[in-house]
Amino acid sequence: MTTAEVTTSGPEQWNAFDYANKEHLLQVVRNESTTFFDLLNAPDNWDRQITPEWKVGDLAGHMVDVIEGYLKAWDLARAGASEPPPYNLHVMKDTLHDHVQSLRSIPRDELMRRLEGDFQELMSRFEATSEEEWAGFLVTHPYMGPVPICCYPAFQLMDYGVHSWDVHEARGEPRGLSPDVADFLVPFCFIIMQGTLKTDTVTDLPHPVGFRISGRNGGTSKVTIDGSMVAVESGPVDALETVFEFDPASFVLTTFGRIRAGTEYGNREVAAQFRDAFFET
Repeated sequence: MTTAEVTTSGPEQWNAFDYANKEHLLQVVRNESTTFFDLLNAPDNWDRQITPEWKVGDLAGHMVDVIEGYLKAWDLARAGASEPPPYNLHVMKDTLHDHVQSLRSIPRDELMRRLEGDFQELMSRFEATSEEEWAGFLVTHPYMGPVPICCYPAFQLMDYGVHSWDVHEARGEPRGLSPDVADFLVPFCFIIMQGTLKTDTVTDLPHPVGFRISGRNGGTSKVTIDGSMVAVESGPVDALETVFEFDPASFVLTTFGRIRAGTEYGNREVAAQFRDAFFET
């Protein structure tokens, strides 16, 4: 597998929902998957511990589970068949771990062949998706419910980008998150917030908080927690009492619980309450 340089720029080029950016997005997925597969195939990586529960080799099983779940859901949607209700993000971490454990007995070479075949099948479906279907055809995500097809390449970027970062960290290598991955994922981080609110313990915050995100797909947004809802609204944040500033990669890695980054301006007590309002995926 080879990578290709992505040269487009400007916020409009990083909107995953726009069919005009389909090939751009898919090329970034190809690039990042190449890095991910190279890390899995490195001889000394497979048994390297990346979390207390998972080794690098478990990432291969994880991606087999994830992609085959997507393909099954896609087939059900195409057939107009009844689909099982989503688990929701609250149980995702434990459920994914159970699925990974069930695949640990598969030999490495067999598992990698299965993963590479699954990846190629998923990419071929992305490539064949029409403009009408790209943001209009809904496929039920196992944890998030019905979402348009264009979200699934972004979900792949979350896995390949963040887990590649995990492996580099486990190896002690000074590698940052891919800028292309980070820029595409900025809007999706706000969606992740909406699904990871601790609804059993968090009811609201006294004030909305602002976000200033730099990069090619950044901007300013107001985030309000009200009851069990997280509302995100684009617009100025200068008048808000609490504002976070992030670069794209730090925003993504913070959203996924890898680091605690971002500069807090204003009421730091509210900032701390906001940070503690979400569970890690």
